[in-house]
Amino acid sequence: MVVVAEGVLDLYPRFSLYNSPYVAHDEGCAIDLYPQSEADRNSTERATAAPSPVAGEVIATRTVSAPPKPYAVDHDHLVVVDTGEHLARMLHVDPGVEPGDEVAVGDSLGEMVRSGFFAPWVDNHIHLGFRERDANPFRASGSLPVEVGVEPIPVAWDGRGTVVERADTYVVLDSPDHPAPGERFAGVACDEGGVSASEASRGSSGEATESDGVLDGGLAHYEGGGVLGAGGFGSGASDASETAAVAAVSLAGQRVGTAEGRTVAWDDVTVLANGTPITGVSLFCSRRAGFGVKLVCPDAGFEVGEEVEVRFEG
Repeated sequence: MVVVAEGVLDLYPRFSLYNSPYVAHDEGCAIDLYPQSEADRNSTERATAAPSPVAGEVIATRTVSAPPKPYAVDHDHLVVVDTGEHLARMLHVDPGVEPGDEVAVGDSLGEMVRSGFFAPWVDNHIHLGFRERDANPFRASGSLPVEVGVEPIPVAWDGRGTVVERADTYVVLDSPDHPAPGERFAGVACDEGGVSASEASRGSSGEATESDGVLDGGLAHYEGGGVLGAGGFGSGASDASETAAVAAVSLAGQRVGTAEGRTVAWDDVTVLANGTPITGVSLFCSRRAGFGVKLVCPDAGFEVGEEVEVRFEG
């Protein structure tokens, strides 16, 4: 288990361990770091600056083929840094560094690229994973489990909200509110045993109970997700290598999957927004003021100002 410290996470307004379909993220063995500022998000320009999340010596860079996408560049890139304790693997950055360079946390690695590994609704980000120093740094799988050095606030959500932002492939709702924007990371709360955060006792701030975790992942457009904070569900194991009992998790009053430790397998559910099937709900941790839920809906025409109710069927 490798911990990404709070001081490192403070460089990025948003992060996710599970919101990806790729094997490198299985059981939370990688973290995606989103350096976008809120101004970047609200403009037509995507963020390109890539501050390093690690310190050490660059030992390798490599250009790799990516799936061809009309909105993406032809190639992706890998940057490997020896931190002295692990090998850090970073993807989706066109390197401005080369082997032999020393980097500190926050130094520029180059510019982020719009990768063919991204779905069209995915924002630019840095993918970070860790290996033992004697491991092969170029394999896609085999990274160590990642833990975050913050305790995200679980925020209750009842499945409702008003569209405040619309893009070609997604909309963002105004709900839930962030209880401490800019100060702490927060995420949409889930609860063990099929009881939703909206049914749990909570204060006027909208925070769920301390026993709740934060859901992370693409529900249900990716195979699985995770639950962060609260030590994981089941037996309380937070490490993917530990044995944990299986526990049901719910969102907006409805069961959506089962958790073993902190890793969640989604149920076979259809996500409905105002009764219309959509691709899914994108779940992550954020410290932005405009925190509301992101609905992935390339084929649905929701408009800014429209009230939406999300439910899960199946």
